[in-house]
Amino acid sequence: MTIPSAQSLAGQQISFCNGRPKFNNEALKAKAAEQGELNAWHEAFRSQGIKAPDSVQGDFSVAIFEPNGRSFIAVDRFSIRSICYQIKNGQLQVAERADDLAGLDAELDPQALYDYLYFHMIPAPRTVFKGVYRLPAGHYALFENGKLTVAPWWQPHFIEDQRAPVGELKSEFRQILRDAVSDQLDAGTTGCFLSGGTDSSTVAGLLREVTGQPAKAFSIGFEAAGYDEMEYARLAARHFGAEHHEYYVTPDDLVRSIPDVAASYDQPFGNSSVVPAYYCAKAAREAGLTRILAGDGGDELFGGNTRYAKQRVFGAYSHIPGVLRQRLLEPLLTGSALPGKIPGIKKAVSYIEQASVPMPDRMQMYNLLTRLGLAEVLTPEFLAQIKPEDTLRQQRETYNAGDGHALVNRMLWYDWKYTLADNDLPKVLGATSLANIDVGFPLLDDRLLDFSLRLDPELKLKGLTLRWFFKEALKDFLPPEIITKKKHGFGLPFGVWAVKHPALRALALESIDSLRSLGIVRTEFLDKLVRDYLPQHPGYYGELVWILMMLAQWLARPAKSVAKM
Repeated sequence: MTIPSAQSLAGQQISFCNGRPKFNNEALKAKAAEQGELNAWHEAFRSQGIKAPDSVQGDFSVAIFEPNGRSFIAVDRFSIRSICYQIKNGQLQVAERADDLAGLDAELDPQALYDYLYFHMIPAPRTVFKGVYRLPAGHYALFENGKLTVAPWWQPHFIEDQRAPVGELKSEFRQILRDAVSDQLDAGTTGCFLSGGTDSSTVAGLLREVTGQPAKAFSIGFEAAGYDEMEYARLAARHFGAEHHEYYVTPDDLVRSIPDVAASYDQPFGNSSVVPAYYCAKAAREAGLTRILAGDGGDELFGGNTRYAKQRVFGAYSHIPGVLRQRLLEPLLTGSALPGKIPGIKKAVSYIEQASVPMPDRMQMYNLLTRLGLAEVLTPEFLAQIKPEDTLRQQRETYNAGDGHALVNRMLWYDWKYTLADNDLPKVLGATSLANIDVGFPLLDDRLLDFSLRLDPELKLKGLTLRWFFKEALKDFLPPEIITKKKHGFGLPFGVWAVKHPALRALALESIDSLRSLGIVRTEFLDKLVRDYLPQHPGYYGELVWILMMLAQWLARPAKSVAKM
């Protein structure tokens, strides 16, 4: 069901539900089957109040408006289905998109624009519009007697001291995986993304296993050295006998699609993988599919991102006695001229400098915006309107809200928000929506989530081996080359192409030029970025050019309403 916009309701608030909810309560399950899911939601809210989502699994969003003025909204654990809201004229107004709530007098939020430049997306609950908010993953909002309460209805509980034989865990895990993929099928027209990585290859193999038919798999390639992973996708397709569809994205494709992709989002969105994901989804739709499965979530549930191992290395520093660190190592290496005199010692200094910064601040030490220097990039007028420290405040709150003690579990919880709910899922959901095809995320199945929560953290990150259990459980299922390959995904060689391709470069430069009059980025920095930085290091600075270009393209979109600073 498509959520209606606030404007289309003409002041009326209409209850709705969205997604594929699964009611655990037998009475609610029967009501959903007989009278529809919305009636089941109403019954759940009447009987359980704000605990109503506890009885539901799967991806969902729901809004309930009662005659007495009480209103309730909620989204699933990963915000696969989203809701935006605002309080206007003493009423709670909701919509799926932030721009459906923003009226003709909407103002852009400078703090949200800073978040975008910092994160390359805008984390919930903030949106780009002042006074319009996105409900964070696993949260509800209750509006009653003129008061709004926003709080989590779900928070993870990590069980870190439970041990079980790996063989038993493997059997259970494989069955959950199979069931999760089976539950995502859609009348025989379901295919899958296939990057050649562990997650997408697992989904492709399980599609064949549960249907008995070759999976319809779709892959994206790039004619650019160091970016193309098509050989791994082909390897997985051969291994599982998939019906493999390949598409090579070109710079001309970017020129054609960037304005449409940017305009399709309800606020600026800077994940450059959205364009290849769109072309992959488009190919699936043109092949006649109505649903495609994505592999997102495997890394974030089972410890597959390289930063988990990196931060474990830095975390080891805290186990050195404090007296030794503070009185010997740090004065010797960071408080003297020694590093400049001994070759190779700079690495030790860098290690201590990073290891001395607590989590999660340490993960942002190489943030592109802050590394360049805020005063170098942003105008004084814009800086005067924002609080740069707020980005670390919100990250600390998220990181500290989880109950895990193991470093890997704390990082997983952090990534469920910043990597999945705020970034990767909106990327896939936006790309598939634009291509007019439905999408499912079997690796975010609630049963897999629960399995992850009780899995020994040492089986997720064993020493410095990423997602050890996942790979161990599937080592006789996946090709060995894919088990051992490094993570890549649909990375986009934008910077390399922007230097060499005239039309793409012209689009990027014209977009950036349009930002000069907004007073956000210093014109001197924009000149230096396109004249010096991008040609010298296209892979690195291309990311900044991309997020500035996508911001400019979003601001120039044929808007539903005219927003102003």
